[in-house]
Amino acid sequence: MKQAMNQLGVSRVSQHGSLSGQVSRQLETLIVEGRIPVGDKLPPENGLCEMFGVSRTVVREAITHLKSLGLVETRRGIGTRVLRSRPVEALPAKRISLTTVEDILHILELRLTLEPEAAALAATRHDAEDRRRLEAAHRAFVAACRHDSQAREEDFAFHFAIARATHNPVFATFYEQFDLGAIPRAKLLDVELDVEATRHYLERVGQEHDVILEAILARHPAAARDAMLEHLSRARDNYASYRQ
Repeated sequence: MKQAMNQLGVSRVSQHGSLSGQVSRQLETLIVEGRIPVGDKLPPENGLCEMFGVSRTVVREAITHLKSLGLVETRRGIGTRVLRSRPVEALPAKRISLTTVEDILHILELRLTLEPEAAALAATRHDAEDRRRLEAAHRAFVAACRHDSQAREEDFAFHFAIARATHNPVFATFYEQFDLGAIPRAKLLDVELDVEATRHYLERVGQEHDVILEAILARHPAAARDAMLEHLSRARDNYASYRQ
């Protein structure tokens, strides 16, 4: 099994960023691309630890994330099996008014035209102070999510830190103008939120932030642009589903 997995392109994770996020993203890619087919089992914990060069805790966190996406299930005495090849997206609310949905989609449409390029510029131009600010904002977002917060302010702070890291004041002005209104969840009433689904939704957001952050700090503008585009496109598609 180890040899077969290595042939699929599994690589040991770097020590930068979320270790469990790196593991879960590699496994998710293998599942989505069909290289680990539905019905197949993942290697046991110790095998995954050896392959990725991480601890059991990291592997368990990664598997928990895959479970939250509905991709795998774990049964005692059997192991972890692939259930489906596409994630089951957790939506933050059971129902949202159509007016609110349209407001959210209009903002996301605008953000999609600007923020991928902002991420690319941040990857090229960020300095030591920007790095500190970006890392602090990401840590604050993850910490807020762990305390069952909606992490609206922390989400805004992360994206605002990217805008500032472009060293183009117009990007920062754009974000200051919208403030929390740039964050879709800020437009939702607490009574509309599905607490458990939102927890999974925010976990996914945190993983996507981690990918964006890694690309920016590694000074890979194309990767940063693509990661931000994917992040905002998924948000747009999720909220567009409320039109149905």
